[in-house]
Amino acid sequence: MKKLLTIATLSTVLAAPFAFADVNEDLQNICTIVKNNDKGELRKKMRGVQKDYKLRLGDFYGGVSCGGNSLIRYSMQNDAVDVGTYMIKKMSKKDLSQAESDGLAIKDWASQNGYLDSEIGKELIDRLN
Repeated sequence: MKKLLTIATLSTVLAAPFAFADVNEDLQNICTIVKNNDKGELRKKMRGVQKDYKLRLGDFYGGVSCGGNSLIRYSMQNDAVDVGTYMIKKMSKKDLSQAESDGLAIKDWASQNGYLDSEIGKELIDRLN
């Protein structure tokens, strides 16, 4: 009986990595979702990642790059207002104020690239104030 339980336990442990998808795999098409301004699909993806991995947007935001830019910057470049404003509302002020990989915070980058007057830029300013 012990041998049978040991085999069953080992089978479960060894199969576990294959049963759960990798978070990178789950986030694979997030850039396409942002570019297409598909807020419903983004919300669904974020709920899935939160449920499966206990990660919120601020937890994985810095690790995702779309064409060399962060998700919010990418949404500004693609005029994806719905997803851009949604992400801004979901992130903390602290996360929105932090410098990204190029050393600039989103607000500074948006100012330098002419996006502060966009709807997403205005949402960002409102959120940070």
